Amino acid sequence: MSVFLLGLVRLLTGAQARWHGCPPKAEQRIYFANHQSHADLVLIWAALPQELRSITRPIAAKDYWTGSRFKRWITTEVFNAVYVERERKGEEDPLQPLINALESGDSLILFPEGTRGFAEDPQPFKSGIYNLAKRFPDVVLVPAWIHNVQRVMPKGEVVPVPVLCSVTFGEPIRLEADEDRPAFLVRAREAVVALREV
Repeated sequence: MSVFLLGLVRLLTGAQARWHGCPPKAEQRIYFANHQSHADLVLIWAALPQELRSITRPIAAKDYWTGSRFKRWITTEVFNAVYVERERKGEEDPLQPLINALESGDSLILFPEGTRGFAEDPQPFKSGIYNLAKRFPDVVLVPAWIHNVQRVMPKGEVVPVPVLCSVTFGEPIRLEADEDRPAFLVRAREAVVALREV
């Protein structure tokens, strides 16, 4: 199924990967990108080389991606996604599933906006990526910009439209010593936006 889906995604989108500032490498990473479509996680997954796909898990909103048997099956069996709750429930840490995945050595695909945006520029980043960077300083943080994916499945459409899409991966960033959360989140967002012009 993963081979079929990979072929379908590449047919519809091209799923081209552009590596600027870092080569594809089998090391533990957090790829963080702009978020404009439910297809974002699929596109990044398809753009990665096979050896990176096998060790990289996308983050998926639990309420949406478990809403039907098919969505649950594809995110579990094909993407090996990490489900997250969009709303905090009691004392439960919403980052715990991500922490568990990183502790087990997985790489992650993360959308720091937390929800899809509809403007060209990403929304302000939420604090999750800062908290993960602080807790896992050795995990490489790779910014990415997704081009054109919102045109593959326009709002209100049921059938995807073939459009050439690409993912540009940029130079890794890291949390600097004594860098506070607001400064890091602005810098991380700027690292993603800068790739739009590459």
